[in-house]
Amino acid sequence: MKKLVSFLAALCLFLAAIENAIPKPLPFLRLGLANLPVILALFLLPSRKILLLVLFKVLAQGIISGTLFSYIFLFSSGGSFASALAMMGLYALCGNHRRNETNERKLFSVSAVGITLFGSLASTFAQLFLARFILFGENAKYIAPILLVSGLITGLLLGIFAELFMQKSNWFKGLLTDFSETATKSDVEKSDEI
Repeated sequence: MKKLVSFLAALCLFLAAIENAIPKPLPFLRLGLANLPVILALFLLPSRKILLLVLFKVLAQGIISGTLFSYIFLFSSGGSFASALAMMGLYALCGNHRRNETNERKLFSVSAVGITLFGSLASTFAQLFLARFILFGENAKYIAPILLVSGLITGLLLGIFAELFMQKSNWFKGLLTDFSETATKSDVEKSDEI
């Protein structure tokens, strides 16, 4: 699992570098490519490892873009952690790729597209909150429509890509199988101890 976190963190770094090279119409608008490993991690890793991955992602983006000690880093951190916490919460409630302790499906499920859109909205609202109280004051309402629309579009596209990747990738399917077998073995060991 440590190797997987390291690999996903390196993937965040790589995707952040690619994203930084893509011209942006406004400095704070990003495609969110570096969020793809975090989305994949939702289906593979425990919460603590996901939050560690988000920390690595935020630091990597700050270093690559040269914004580590600026207000942009604060916005990126706030949006990234709000997004991760929202996606983790939604996945815990509605995740359809894992089964609960009684091996039953959740009451309702949500795809990677829905989880990503929810995370995108959480990120946007966190950044608008920070913009309101740190940078723009009352004028933050003027950038809200731009941020909401761009966040929904990029969240939708990233969610579709993540969903297709998880369905088609043998590598990802292998990881899901490996982690579910490991979880089953540890559950059996715990029940044997009792």
